[in-house]
Amino acid sequence: MFDAVKVKNECVEWIKEFFEQNGKGCNAVLGISGGKDSSVAAALCVEALGKDRVIGVLMPCGEQADIDASYMLVNHLGIKHFVVNIKDAVEGLKNAIPFELSNQSVVNLSPRIRMATVYAVAQSHNGRVVNTCNLSEDWVGYSTRYGDAAGDFSPLSHLTVQEVKAIGTALGLPKELVEKVPIDGLCGKTDEDNLGFTYAELDKYIRTGEIENEKTKAIIDRKHEMNKFKLELMPSFDPKF
Repeated sequence: MFDAVKVKNECVEWIKEFFEQNGKGCNAVLGISGGKDSSVAAALCVEALGKDRVIGVLMPCGEQADIDASYMLVNHLGIKHFVVNIKDAVEGLKNAIPFELSNQSVVNLSPRIRMATVYAVAQSHNGRVVNTCNLSEDWVGYSTRYGDAAGDFSPLSHLTVQEVKAIGTALGLPKELVEKVPIDGLCGKTDEDNLGFTYAELDKYIRTGEIENEKTKAIIDRKHEMNKFKLELMPSFDPKF
């Protein structure tokens, strides 16, 4: 029942309107991982703004095994791009902190440095930063706060993984990018390995409330409740003068 072409066209118009109201003439700047989300987000921005107003930032941390997918995307779209290797920044910060970081701190350090890099490029190139998270990942908190979860506007955050892939096909993106197995780029596992369930199961549950495995349902529900704070505004004290 999902009309990918209709939603794609509506999203393109939404992006145009965002820039009219929040940065007329500005550029869309985003990190390019070579996965479906950054590929679809970049392609939507190209259709909305033209390729001359979209800038990709490739950010390997040392050697990146799948960086060819990132180059495939920027070449396919014909967009300007920069390559910034963040390894020295990551190692420099780890060495500067006077204690041993927890494993999760180390895992989240790279996406936070990547987002700082994207904002540096955006501020130097009259840009607005594209958030590339999708509904499925946001639902279970599969993002890094102030890392990939940051941005100035978000074209995909109300679309599930299956819907994002359908829009990627409607945009004419190479199948290798749309169907690329998502790897977190942090610890070398696939997204589904980390989550403990498939995106197909998650997407069906989000859209219909239906799920076959009760254990999987419990995992999804727990992750959703635990990570709601990532999608909310920061709590702030109001003295009520």
